[in-house]
Amino acid sequence: MDKPRPIIRRMPKQSKADAAAGSSGPSQAKNASAMPGLGLEPVRHERFAERVYDSLFHSIMTGKLAPDTRLPPEVQLAHFFQVSRPVVRQALDRLRQDRLVEPIRGSGTYVRACGTLPDPAIPASRYATDMSHIIHGLELRLVIEPECAHLAALRRKPADLARMEEMLEGFEKATARGDVAHHFDYGFHETIAQATANPRLVKVLKSLEYDVSHAVNLWRHMAQMKPWQRTQDALDEHRAIFELIKRHDADGARRAMRSHVEKARVRMLDAATDI
Repeated sequence: MDKPRPIIRRMPKQSKADAAAGSSGPSQAKNASAMPGLGLEPVRHERFAERVYDSLFHSIMTGKLAPDTRLPPEVQLAHFFQVSRPVVRQALDRLRQDRLVEPIRGSGTYVRACGTLPDPAIPASRYATDMSHIIHGLELRLVIEPECAHLAALRRKPADLARMEEMLEGFEKATARGDVAHHFDYGFHETIAQATANPRLVKVLKSLEYDVSHAVNLWRHMAQMKPWQRTQDALDEHRAIFELIKRHDADGARRAMRSHVEKARVRMLDAATDI
């Protein structure tokens, strides 16, 4: 018996209900060509949530989406980016976790005042404060984090090692996918602080979260690097620190962490000089 031939039907035009549900379709591709005034471009590649995140992140950091600006509704963003609403929701959730946007019940999602990237048309002196903040944070990290690694190597428990390894694996997988990875970067450093069993050290490191995550993205964008593009060097440095802590090599862990933070400082300064 011959197999029945497949019936090929034309895709119907997207209805208003479909648009409200955030489904992607031909009408989106036809109508979503620009979103005036926001400096955004449609996403036309795979890894949709990461691309939506990147586009919104860059518009926030370059000031095209100024502080206190209300973002368009999910439906409109989904239509513009030609993706589903869950994809937009995922990107917005990451921006919220990064403290770049703030949802206000009954009103919408607003851009937070978090600093922007330098505009080439504006004198560099306007941004000296931002750079000073980052450098000062790195100097504090050079004092705090090597000692955190030293104490962690002496006091770590199996559960601490498991959390560190989870952060390392998340970092590695996110990098391989081209995903946003800075939350795994910060998570690794925070887990080391937690392994010291000293809540005051954890609190100090928590105050440096901006310098561990947002500052990295900020200066990599200045060097025209994608925010999810993490160097293999940084991942290798994390792995080396983990192995030393695992082996109870307190002095080695201290040296490796100091070297890691020093190299992070050099990477940021190199990115800044490439503007």
